Amino acid sequence: MSFSKKVAFHTLGCKVNQYETESIKNQLIKRGYKEVPFEDKSDIYIINSCTVTSIADRKTRNMLRRAKKTNPEAKVIVTGCYAQTNSREILEIEDVDFVIDNKNKSNIVNFVGAIEDISFEREKNGNIFQEKEYQEYEFATLREMTRAYVKIQDGCNHFCSYCKIPFARGKSRSRKKENILKEIEKLVEDGFKEVILIGIDLSAYGEDFEEKDNFESLLEDILKVKDLKRVRIGSVYPDKITDRFIELFKNKNLMPHLHISLQSCDDTVLKNMRRNYGSSLIKESLLKLKSKVKNMEFTADVIVGFPKEDETMFQNTYDVIKEIEFSGLHIFQYSDREGTIASNMDGKVDAKTKKQRADRLDNLKQEMIMDSRKKYLEKNLEVLVEEEKDGEYFGYSQNYLRVKFKSDEKNLINKLINIKIKCVENDMLIGEKEM
Repeated sequence: MSFSKKVAFHTLGCKVNQYETESIKNQLIKRGYKEVPFEDKSDIYIINSCTVTSIADRKTRNMLRRAKKTNPEAKVIVTGCYAQTNSREILEIEDVDFVIDNKNKSNIVNFVGAIEDISFEREKNGNIFQEKEYQEYEFATLREMTRAYVKIQDGCNHFCSYCKIPFARGKSRSRKKENILKEIEKLVEDGFKEVILIGIDLSAYGEDFEEKDNFESLLEDILKVKDLKRVRIGSVYPDKITDRFIELFKNKNLMPHLHISLQSCDDTVLKNMRRNYGSSLIKESLLKLKSKVKNMEFTADVIVGFPKEDETMFQNTYDVIKEIEFSGLHIFQYSDREGTIASNMDGKVDAKTKKQRADRLDNLKQEMIMDSRKKYLEKNLEVLVEEEKDGEYFGYSQNYLRVKFKSDEKNLINKLINIKIKCVENDMLIGEKEM
């Protein structure tokens, strides 16, 4: 291999994908490759794909074409979830040289070193359901300003009727606790004050171990890591909010914010989605958590226009969301994913109705964004400072609200600062540093 070879990356989808790309990138750089922006001419382009929506599939195909257009001589490699579920379809695209599935993704560095061998097979695609153990990636710091992500789990056992992810990621597999703790200790050594735990289904952690473990037990051990100031949880299902889980929030280092995999709050739709709980559990769990934990805030994913969802069912979802109050929502209009149960359901909702429902929910979201932030006027919030622009500092509060303040002081990045909130601009809190 020539040690001047250039490599470019583009990652679609979730933080898990981003974490895995970061590991691949670090390993290739160690082997002498030079990273360049995806828009630049490169010898190798690696696209880490997502398949959670049809839009994600389309974005992947667009990036493939863009890579070959930039350098027709380059080797274009597709990996990730779309590569796992639709490898044959991707191989038919003339802009693609190699397809490496999720099962083989952690070994992609060795494939990159071998692709100049003309006998190297174009497709590495295996049965992801044969994966029984979590695949370790070489430690890679996926950083977002002053925060670091730590992957603790992969795969999903739920098989919700609308979702392709189990076919892309396989069954739930948990990372060994000692490796998680070792990575977090290393991040703290490197100066990080906050870690965010990520995975495909965090609350399934430990269920696949011979000696059963659980997410709460892991959290307890993480919260004991010396000098770690903040632990943030990526995403949870409403039915996993147990009394023991709520108790953990008594520890001030566990951040009072959760992203909820909600999707719907109507009993019929939830049943058709193959979610194993109803709207009463959603309300009970989330409202209980809010009542027990000071300044607890929720964000959530919601799907509108699921097959057979009528106006009453949508209104049920709308009403529950309004009652609970969220500080943010990710709203998706349902789209068929091939191979899923929902794609074969009748009672499809037309595009116009889906858009109207998404718009109504978006209006509610804007109201909730303002209401959730006005509660903190004239109150103090602890902010982890992430960036500075022209004397203005930006960061996130413990409950994941974006905060801006002015200060003449220097070197505030990565510091925990008490800010008194004075007003709200759009979705941002504006405050003053406490003297």
